[in-house]
Amino acid sequence: MRKLSALLSVAVLMGLAILFFSVKKPEAVRIDTAPATQINFIEDSWGEALKQAAAQHKYIFVDAYATWCGPCKMLKATTFKNAKAADFFNKNFVNVAIDMEKGQGPELASAWGMQAYPTLIIFDSAGNPVLGTVGYIGANDLIKFGQKALSKKPVPAH
Repeated sequence: MRKLSALLSVAVLMGLAILFFSVKKPEAVRIDTAPATQINFIEDSWGEALKQAAAQHKYIFVDAYATWCGPCKMLKATTFKNAKAADFFNKNFVNVAIDMEKGQGPELASAWGMQAYPTLIIFDSAGNPVLGTVGYIGANDLIKFGQKALSKKPVPAH
């Protein structure tokens, strides 16, 4: 009888152990609260930017660049990696970077009347230009540029 009791105890303990280790544990929820380290751009897709802007009711910030352009490279290395600028633009705009010399770039460059690079343009969600600037600008001026464009945004009716 003792053997049977001991075997039953071991069997129950093994069953409980199997049950304990087979139950899926809830995973810890990770909330990413770290500030943005750079402006997040959609690469070379004007159509995707328009689609996201319409869905999110946001303006579109376009970095129109050329790969050989020195000031364009400086924007990417400095201004677009500024934490304050990144936070502001990622929160308020759909951001798209377009190489104006490949893919859809030449067609857009012609339609938008590009004269020099970098050209930074803010469009409404329908693709109408709101504000533009040409040349390198620092992070603080980029934020002011974005704020100026947003000040022209119509207030939605309730």
